[in-house]
Amino acid sequence: MKLIIIGPQGSGKGTYAQRISPIFNIPQISAGDLIREEIKSGSKLGKQIEPIVKQGKLIPDEIVTDLVKKRIKKSDAKKGFILDGYPRTLKQAELLNKITKIDAVINLIVPEKIILERISTRLTCENCNTIYNIKTLKPKVDGICDKCGGKLIQREDDKPEAIKRRLKIFETETKPVIDYYRNQNLVIDIEIKENEGDIPPEKIVERIIEKLKKIQKFK
Repeated sequence: MKLIIIGPQGSGKGTYAQRISPIFNIPQISAGDLIREEIKSGSKLGKQIEPIVKQGKLIPDEIVTDLVKKRIKKSDAKKGFILDGYPRTLKQAELLNKITKIDAVINLIVPEKIILERISTRLTCENCNTIYNIKTLKPKVDGICDKCGGKLIQREDDKPEAIKRRLKIFETETKPVIDYYRNQNLVIDIEIKENEGDIPPEKIVERIIEKLKKIQKFK
């Protein structure tokens, strides 16, 4: 099963993908994590893309695609994967189409008010990248990851200035991607209403799984 989960920053892509992954026994592949790992490695490529990330801009399509291509070739992705945060542009979607075929695209529709609230209170483990929220998804111990004991931090691209830039980028760059996949009848819309800002992520995952199971290939 090869899935994509699409939505603006703060829509819950990573949180839901982390929960869908074990249900179908496929890895969550976060483009953001791949980029941060490359930066953390101190490689030549990492040093090249670090200032782009800090400015809240998108990494060049070919670079991100190469990182994703390498990742989906690993043994744990043989049965499929769930791509989180990629493709973000129409060009990336077209490049991905040359590499592999996608079975379904989960499109998260979330009000901007909820997005801003979520991101302003979001923390990420600096070791394993597990996502928390100080209002709706608290760790057992403040500032410490439940899974690995790593330190919880606010990422550079979760800060207000970067958030605003990324929301604008999503409007102009990523919506054509949704149209691209909708034309292929691959899109599953998951709408979160304004009064559902505090809804547990498990409830949204249930909605996603329910819709996926209505597709014949997933029964």
